[in-house]
Amino acid sequence: MSSDYSFPFQTNMIYNNPEKRRIAEDMLERYTGSDAGAFQKNIILTNFQKYLQVFRDRAGAELHNGSAFAVVHCPADHISMVDFKIGAPTAALIIEMLGVVEPQAVLFLGMCGGLHRSLKVGDFILPMAAIRDEGVSEHFIPPQVPSLPTFKIQKFISQIIVEHQMDYRTGVVHTTDYRFWEFDDTFKRILYEERAIAIDMECSALFSVGFVSKVPIGALLLVSDLPLRKGGIKTKESSRQVFASFTEKHIQIGIESMIQIQKRGEHIRHYRW
Repeated sequence: MSSDYSFPFQTNMIYNNPEKRRIAEDMLERYTGSDAGAFQKNIILTNFQKYLQVFRDRAGAELHNGSAFAVVHCPADHISMVDFKIGAPTAALIIEMLGVVEPQAVLFLGMCGGLHRSLKVGDFILPMAAIRDEGVSEHFIPPQVPSLPTFKIQKFISQIIVEHQMDYRTGVVHTTDYRFWEFDDTFKRILYEERAIAIDMECSALFSVGFVSKVPIGALLLVSDLPLRKGGIKTKESSRQVFASFTEKHIQIGIESMIQIQKRGEHIRHYRW
């Protein structure tokens, strides 16, 4: 695929398009069922209703359901948590909409399939980059541009994990929009050649659109299954066990990371525009 540097990528940006900003704010309120003004400056993203319920119970706050997503606001900790469902298209959409809030930091608490043979269910992965094997990020940024999280957010997360005397892994995550890839031998051979540490469906869209939209974003992924191993594909029962065993700790690390970002008051964006 040849690079087309004449493509008008600037038209995708909220911050220099007042009409798009107005529509994005209206859409944010419709899709989440919450006023845009209620969103806190530190935002946690999740794909799972269970995470939102745990966060709601911890905060003693109201759960807002919109036409597509759901959100809980915790003003005491200056954190909002949004369940944006699953997939790269909704990942890109939520970042564009959150651009109107101008968050200090956004953190994705997601799950992934562990690809490396040393991984086990329950391990944490701190992505250093994501392979852009989804069809969304190409609308925002040329294909040769890597998809990277905001470094300082990843730095804060790593510090919190170490303080909990826990371990984590780093590496490149393969983001795909192909859900049943586990039954495609050609696709699996490509994964082996890439040497990606894990596979998910959102990271590259989140990182790429966050970069373009000036939304600082990081991610902490939980290994929920080991799909390249025999019997390693996630099921309803194994998913229930993962939620029961690891949800509380995953959320706690996310909350503490967001709080530390606020307290230390550093500039999060590691690049200057």
